[in-house]
Amino acid sequence: MIHKVATFIEQKHLLAPRDKVLVALSGGADSVALLIVLEKLGYRCEALHCNFHLRGEESMRDEKFVRELCERREIPLKVVDFDTAAYAREKKVSIEMAARELRYEAFEQERQRTSTSAIAVAHHRDDSAETLLLNLLRGTGIKGLHGIQPKNGYIVRPLLCVQRKEILEYLRWRGESFVTDSSNLETDYTRNKIRLNILPLMSEINPSVIESIAQTAERIAESEKVYAAAIEQGIARVKQGNCIDTAKLMTEPSPSALLHEILQPTGFNSAQISDICDCIGKEGCRVFESGNSRLIKERGTLVIAPRHTEKTEERTLPRTGETATPQGIITCSEEPFDGNVTRERNIATLDLTKITLPLTLRHWQKGDRFTPFGMRGSKLVSDYITDRKMSLTEKEQQLVITDATGRIIWLVGERPSAHCAVTESTKNILRIEWRRI
Repeated sequence: MIHKVATFIEQKHLLAPRDKVLVALSGGADSVALLIVLEKLGYRCEALHCNFHLRGEESMRDEKFVRELCERREIPLKVVDFDTAAYAREKKVSIEMAARELRYEAFEQERQRTSTSAIAVAHHRDDSAETLLLNLLRGTGIKGLHGIQPKNGYIVRPLLCVQRKEILEYLRWRGESFVTDSSNLETDYTRNKIRLNILPLMSEINPSVIESIAQTAERIAESEKVYAAAIEQGIARVKQGNCIDTAKLMTEPSPSALLHEILQPTGFNSAQISDICDCIGKEGCRVFESGNSRLIKERGTLVIAPRHTEKTEERTLPRTGETATPQGIITCSEEPFDGNVTRERNIATLDLTKITLPLTLRHWQKGDRFTPFGMRGSKLVSDYITDRKMSLTEKEQQLVITDATGRIIWLVGERPSAHCAVTESTKNILRIEWRRI
């Protein structure tokens, strides 16, 4: 047992010799074995026990056992108490999730306080097999099939190389006692059903099922590295900024897999991603929404955008100075006209005498009309931006500047109004510059 764990720690680069380690100590067989093995291997151990106060007297029994164990072995111990049920109600999460969040937050706080190198938790080979089966039952991609990983940040799992039966044999050989969490013997939780019902049935078919599943998970974990590299290269080929080129996407070996890896982190689920794949190549604009994002399909692209874009509130612009908006910065200045007119889209040069101040900045609205410079007659803003083939996001963010009469003098970043055009007789101009953030 000692040799196997030592070899595993070295192979997976979990700890350096004589590291100071914070051990998550529940009092169960796994955590007791973890503490003893790490101590025997020469690591400087400190322990942390979380009392979630969920099992009445049994919770207090566990705490008492842990205190006596650490006192007997002269190991520093920190006990943290939680009102787990109250936390679960406040955060609107399950008791299981509440305990997990509280536990890992306590681990990190104690790690920082004690300046330990790592937090050791007692997951073993059976736990990894259970996790793979649990993810498989729920539905998962390749990441859900690699089981529990030996290291995740400061969290290390030195016992992933041994099975539960080896841990129990080791403790019996040493004559070490431990406590048993009665909730682990109940079949109310899905993981317990896998542990108590499914795995024993699978063991009748293959007595080495735990080892077989664990080895499969390890091979998948190695394959995932190749997959991740291929996905990264594929994303670089099809995605630029927040835009996905659908023509390039469809030339990839698996467009659906690549799209899943791009969109899943933004909150889209598998069913939505399947619908998005189905609409590629079809005519028309489509909008899909997740919890915090939306995806717009139009003109050969998929555009990923925030679901709730911050709007620019209607505001009065100063005659001179800058005005910041969520989309960019507007700068106004009054200047003598020197005969030069800038043709850049982000700068408007207007005849000051043809403008009634003050100016107002706002988003365009349905029914807005203006007379674009260089064109005859007025035009609906909606028609203008459609002719410009703007994306849905660009249309939604388009700003206009109006004068005191309500007339649009500039479609920001696009065209000034012909009504305010400078001429040879112009003496003073209003110069407005738009810098997009």
